[in-house]
Amino acid sequence: MKKVAFLFPGQGSQAVGMGKDLYENFEAAKAVFDTADKTLGKSITKICFEGPEEDLKQTVNTQPSIVTMSIAAMEAFKSELDITPDFAAGHSLGEYCAMYAAGVMSLENTLKAIQKRADLMGATKGGSMAAVLNASEEQLKEALEVGSKAGYVDVANYNSPSQVVITGADEAVKAASEHLLANGVRRVVPLAVSGAFHSKFMENAGNEFAEFISDFELNNAKLPVITNVDAQATVNADDFRAKMPKQIYSSVHWTQTIQKMVEEGVDTFIEIGPGKVLAGLNKKIASEAAVYNVFDKASLDATIEALKGNMSLV
Repeated sequence: MKKVAFLFPGQGSQAVGMGKDLYENFEAAKAVFDTADKTLGKSITKICFEGPEEDLKQTVNTQPSIVTMSIAAMEAFKSELDITPDFAAGHSLGEYCAMYAAGVMSLENTLKAIQKRADLMGATKGGSMAAVLNASEEQLKEALEVGSKAGYVDVANYNSPSQVVITGADEAVKAASEHLLANGVRRVVPLAVSGAFHSKFMENAGNEFAEFISDFELNNAKLPVITNVDAQATVNADDFRAKMPKQIYSSVHWTQTIQKMVEEGVDTFIEIGPGKVLAGLNKKIASEAAVYNVFDKASLDATIEALKGNMSLV
């Protein structure tokens, strides 16, 4: 029997208009958007459907918008096809969708948690990030050593074998980036972010978040969630409570997360949410695995058609 994993994207996958045709075509999707508007006391629906882009790309709006749209897409998908994944995982903020998919939190608590996370991360200023393409482990290690002489620098995201993101103090990230470019790495792309996400700059935000969720109702997961901080299968509610704050200031082990699921027998991944970023990364991490996307009605219909053609999956 084939094994299926649901994947949920993170910040950077947002686009104005996302989720609109799901809202208009699926009652299950509409219900999620309506709940988000009510729970968060602002119109996530309007921010997603109309923008403007300037509003959508602010962290305090981006995170709850992507989570709302991704969960709406999943509920629409499941309303059309009776499918339960064997595993779930999400990239950074996408992990909250994975926890929701696994029954760890109610929709309302998922939305409240991601809004608090977004508020805390958005309020933490200073530092920068840069994507590094096609650097060897040795080149990256050397660059981090050089950068650390100018200040704190670390790896924020292990996105694929050919892409990592570095994070930290402005001067340290700059020094590491310049060293990479001077030593054979062709592309280092500074990222337009408000701060050094997934770095120790975010520790205070993580600590405040830990307080916020200390009395949250969390359930044991109904299916394993492979968590960003350690790329391990997590089921216990107390483990989620410990890992959620840590995830804000720790590296995202995405490459290792996909590799772990492949080791566990997953050969079919369904990316649910805006864009196709994770599908692109998957081709570099696990090229032999099948990858489908659900981000609008057309892609939802196409994915269902493909899965029904493979009856061992449904």
